[in-house]
Parts: sequence; structure tokens; C-alpha cells
Amino acid sequence: MSNLTEKEFSKHTGTEFQTEVNQKAIALKLTEVKGYLAKENEQGGMERFSIFFNGPGESGLAQGIYHLSHEQMGEIDIFLVPISGDKRGYRYEAVFNYYKE
Repeated sequence: MSNLTEKEFSKHTGTEFQTEVNQKAIALKLTEVKGYLAKENEQGGMERFSIFFNGPGESGLAQGIYHLSHEQMGEIDIFLVPISGDKRGYRYEAVFNYYKE
């Protein structure tokens, strides 16, 4: 498994991650990686960023942890939140906030 950093995910923008729900394969395309700068009142030394995926419209995913696989990043479990969607497709966000090593 690769490091789950803003830099690492940025390398894979535009590629697909695979998951499976109810024995059905679902492709999620990583469309955006957005970093956040620390504000004055926030603790320094943190990695803060969001990643955004687009998925198919016929099978929206509920908020939850999903096991994703990627040919270069390997196997990862990520908490995804649906932030928009309709029959044309859904958009999901995963937020990362942790101390840098």
C-alpha cells in the first residue's frame, strides 16, 4: 500500500479505483485532490486534504468505508461521503487530516 498523502493521490488524478458492492464491480474515477492550509488557530504539522471521485449514476454508494483497489496504489480502505449525484453520476469526497511523520 502506498502512503495516503496529498502528493501520492495527486499523481493518480484521472485514474480509476475499483470497489465492489453486493458482488458488483464499481469504478470510481479520482477527479480532484484539494489541499488545505492550516489556519492561525489550527495545529501545525498536519496533512489536510480531500480527494474527490466520480462514480456511475446507476449505483450510488451510501456514506461508509469502502475497500478500493488501484493498480499502482494497491489496496486501501477509505471513508467516502456522497456529496452530489443523480442518474448521470455521483460525486464522493474523502477527507484526510493527520499528523505528518
